[in-house]
Amino acid sequence: MTPPSLTASTGNVPTKLAVRVSHSLHIMDLNGILSQLESANEEDTEKLLHRYSEENTQTFMFNQKEEALRSKLCQCVLTVLGRQVRPSCQKTCLETLRILSRDKRVLGPVATREGMLVLTGLAMLRTGQEGEDKQETTQDALQSEEEKRVVVEALKCLCNVVYNSAAAQQVCVDIQLVHGLCASLRFARTWQHEVGLFVLRLFFLLSALRPDVRGILRKDCHAVRLLTEVLEHTLDVHWVGPYEAARPEPQALPLPTESNERAMEALKALFNLTLSESRNEEDNHQFRLLAAILRHLLMLKTETEEKTEEVHSHTVNLLNNLPASCLDVLIDVPVQGGVEEYGGKNMEAVQVLLDFMERRIDKGSNYKEGLTPVLSLLTEGSRCHREIRRYIKTQVLPPLKDVKNRPEVGTTIRNKLVRLMTHVDMGVKQTAAEFLFVLCKESVDNLLKYTGYGNAAGLLVARGLLAGGRGETEYSEDEDSDTDEYKSAKPFINPITGHVEEPMPNPIEEMTEEQKEYEAEKLANMFDKLSRQNVIRPMGVRPDGTLAPLEETLICRPEENSDTDSD
Repeated sequence: MTPPSLTASTGNVPTKLAVRVSHSLHIMDLNGILSQLESANEEDTEKLLHRYSEENTQTFMFNQKEEALRSKLCQCVLTVLGRQVRPSCQKTCLETLRILSRDKRVLGPVATREGMLVLTGLAMLRTGQEGEDKQETTQDALQSEEEKRVVVEALKCLCNVVYNSAAAQQVCVDIQLVHGLCASLRFARTWQHEVGLFVLRLFFLLSALRPDVRGILRKDCHAVRLLTEVLEHTLDVHWVGPYEAARPEPQALPLPTESNERAMEALKALFNLTLSESRNEEDNHQFRLLAAILRHLLMLKTETEEKTEEVHSHTVNLLNNLPASCLDVLIDVPVQGGVEEYGGKNMEAVQVLLDFMERRIDKGSNYKEGLTPVLSLLTEGSRCHREIRRYIKTQVLPPLKDVKNRPEVGTTIRNKLVRLMTHVDMGVKQTAAEFLFVLCKESVDNLLKYTGYGNAAGLLVARGLLAGGRGETEYSEDEDSDTDEYKSAKPFINPITGHVEEPMPNPIEEMTEEQKEYEAEKLANMFDKLSRQNVIRPMGVRPDGTLAPLEETLICRPEENSDTDSD
């Protein structure tokens, strides 16, 4: 960003000189502010810092030569905040500190026990386990709008400092700040929006940056339950069954922006806490409750399509962390009813996920972060729940009719997914192939029918299924879903490309026997030359279905053919 001093006319002054003058003036200003703060009263302090904040409100890149001065200013601001000053002065001090905290190199004075206790006190967050008992009275103590702004600014400062300083993160652990955060969650219903937003953001940052804190939050603080309750309240969920939320009204207003923002922060924090694989029976109930809320969230609309997309993205990420056995909650909604064809299950949420998946494919970029989570979710849901797999297969792999075009050519979901099976990113390629493989009940023959051998080769090599067969998961008996068009065309389908090809003229049809022999020897010599030069390497398939050099697959193992004991 261009410094303000350079936007005015510099006359005949060279640009480089103008920059030097600008920096020297700014350093003088900081020196002047620091010297005046030493003797300034409360009113003058507020004016000085307010001016500094106004001038730097959009500053995110700082001059390294001024680090010592800015660090000293941090200390001065903390000293002022440690006194009994009026709320307006506290707010101005915190605004200045928030700007300074954008620079991780000057946070030394703040990232101390004393500095962090000043900030947590102003943010109305009690530390230590005893803080949970006092939190209600501190929340009720807020009277004026000015005092509320102080709390919000203090929370913003804490978010910046925790994000930018490992030392501050350690102090948060030492003073057991998570107990104060969890205590605040208990009074989410009384939150002013920005207070709730930044409490949740601070919770997310600590749980993301300090994995060692997650266990304390889960076991000692029951944070998963608390955050689930925050989400339930924020989304105004009404229960009509044990794990069934009431359907949003067709004419219902979109989720308000403020509620949406708090919900996103809660989802991100829950994602961090559910990464662990150690679970118990109590967790199972909590996860099923959470899955029901997430289903409700999938059915809601926000004020813009972009925000709805963001909601779905965070929802998918969190659903991936839940046990696959809990995903039946997405389709089991007895009060709302379902489709008889799928055992009375309701597939609305699954369709939302499929639509989200297709939009991410059509986006054409950032597949690893944007697409693979929803593919993984739908894969595990299909593997564990028959009705989900059957429904998704009808949408993604309907009975084949078009066998004239290659499987990867076209605009259907199947065409788009088959194209991803040869994507340059290994993770994307494997995830897409696994999804289609599970929809085919891990049957190699079924997979090849929809994709062709060439597109499926990578998955078959990785799974050791080049020789055919099935994966390890057990599925119900195959149903005959072949159309008449497919049955009649099947003998003419090229198994490599997966479609019926136009008949090609036979190049050796009019050759004499001598010419055929000559061409065969020429081809054999070409293969031999390429093999000797290690350009190609002949491969074979082991009995377990994996690839190996041809010579290995041709050698018989002595133990398999020997009729006598070895000496």
